[in-house]
Amino acid sequence: MSAILAITLMALLFGLLLGYAAVRFRVEGDPIVEKIDALLPQTQCGQCSYAGCRPYAEAIVAGEAEINRCPPGGEATMLALSDLLGVDPLPLDDEEAASKPKALAVIIEKDCIGCTLCIQACPVDAIVGAAKQMHTVIAEECTGCELCVPPCPVECIIMQPLQETINNWRWPLPTDENDTLLRNAS
Repeated sequence: MSAILAITLMALLFGLLLGYAAVRFRVEGDPIVEKIDALLPQTQCGQCSYAGCRPYAEAIVAGEAEINRCPPGGEATMLALSDLLGVDPLPLDDEEAASKPKALAVIIEKDCIGCTLCIQACPVDAIVGAAKQMHTVIAEECTGCELCVPPCPVECIIMQPLQETINNWRWPLPTDENDTLLRNAS
């Protein structure tokens, strides 16, 4: 009985000691990194050349990356970052991503063999299905990062461009070419 009491008291003492240490020696994160990370789409897709959204946010704060390297976030994320940081908006860095319309992954279900490789590759869990069963994409969750396309062994995933509607159309950002035309016109 005394052994149980001794171990209980030691556990309580160590618990209190760890609790105090956690409060006393707490390391605060950089609040601007937290705000930038909250604005990013959290797809962890790597299209910005960083391992995920948090490393990209840290690189922005350190001045190692521009705010225009997130294709899944697109123009909306870049504008939000621009407002937060007080810098001028920039066109998307990736020329290919900037010229490509937003797209949605679509699985050709009759060709799907149920290998689950696309499910494992999707960073936002937008693909549902089971092993050896048909899979499908949850359209509201898909960010169009295209990470599910390469692992598919039967090439049954296509990227279908989103139809431009009044709800998703945006004015294009000004470009240097437009600025030159305006200056030449005056």
